[in-house]
Amino acid sequence: MFVFVCAGCGAELTAPLSQVSLPAHAHQTYGNGIQLPVLMESGTFAVNPEPSGPPWRKWEEIDPDEAAARGVYAPVHALSDGAPGAVVIAPGDIRGTRLIPEKRGGACCGLDGADGPNTICEACGLPVATRIDDCSLWQAMWLAPDAVHRLLVDGADAGPLSWQKLMEEETSTPPFEPVVSWGSRLGSNHNWSWSPQWEAGAGRALAHLLAASGGQPVTVPNGLTEEVFQRALDTLLPAGPQERRAVLAGPELPAPDTDADILLVPVHPQTGRTWTPVGPAASAYPVPLPFGMWLWLAFPQPRPPVPTSGPLLDDILHDDPLPSRPPHPFRADQRAFQHALVRLPAVRSPWLREILEHVTQRRVSGLF
Repeated sequence: MFVFVCAGCGAELTAPLSQVSLPAHAHQTYGNGIQLPVLMESGTFAVNPEPSGPPWRKWEEIDPDEAAARGVYAPVHALSDGAPGAVVIAPGDIRGTRLIPEKRGGACCGLDGADGPNTICEACGLPVATRIDDCSLWQAMWLAPDAVHRLLVDGADAGPLSWQKLMEEETSTPPFEPVVSWGSRLGSNHNWSWSPQWEAGAGRALAHLLAASGGQPVTVPNGLTEEVFQRALDTLLPAGPQERRAVLAGPELPAPDTDADILLVPVHPQTGRTWTPVGPAASAYPVPLPFGMWLWLAFPQPRPPVPTSGPLLDDILHDDPLPSRPPHPFRADQRAFQHALVRLPAVRSPWLREILEHVTQRRVSGLF
């Protein structure tokens, strides 16, 4: 467990926290006027290894070799020249700070952080964090990496859970959830939607699936996995006889087939590392999925009950009205897709660069 303290005066700024990996949806902007929940679980923190925040440089001002050295292999609108290592926590885990509400940025319903740090250390006045709570953004507190220090508080690091422990203790992320507009209450006015977390995780995974395809068709398992990925793969990749096969793989699943070219595997929610098979399947391309999303795909939850005629018995499970499915096909998060794809060396291939350009210029509709 760690606490973060002010770099200026040493005052404690957080509750004790344990480190987890940065969620795939950490920088997601979802819908229009949507009220999103808190990004991080209470008692946890994650670190963004890349530079973040101002100052920004447009792509035209950056040498391609410099961008490649930073792990960016295709054009983006701009790159941050801010400090790397920003730390994100749940807003409820902050301590000893004061908000500066005037620094609300360009937000419409709350704070979006566009003006830089909007939270100061109460003891010395140093700007230490940025509170985010605007509509369509995940609620979070981002600690400025150059304004805080991390201190170990219990004298020992318990270490990450094993894959076996994760399977016992972690819960899966449902693919559907109700979404609420800012300022409204959850009730008859809410809509059922595909999970924003699934859309972000699928956006990142789709970038890897394309890179793994080598420009050939790719098939994924039937069912929900097909519903999430196949339409985009069929649209973005050419048809042909030499298709590549992607399968789900991971803890407690049977060993992958030796003829599988691509493995859809879980990301460890604490370390950020992907699950790695042993044996012949180790040479297949691993496509990372958020653990909760992978767990639902690999071990689907029971379907909701179906309507029937006649009286409802007391010992029969029923739900009235039945949960609704989203009214539109699944769409991956475009920003998560582009963020991942430009950071894969394979994007230098002309065919994959062309796909990126089509998506960036919105010449592909209905997938994102």
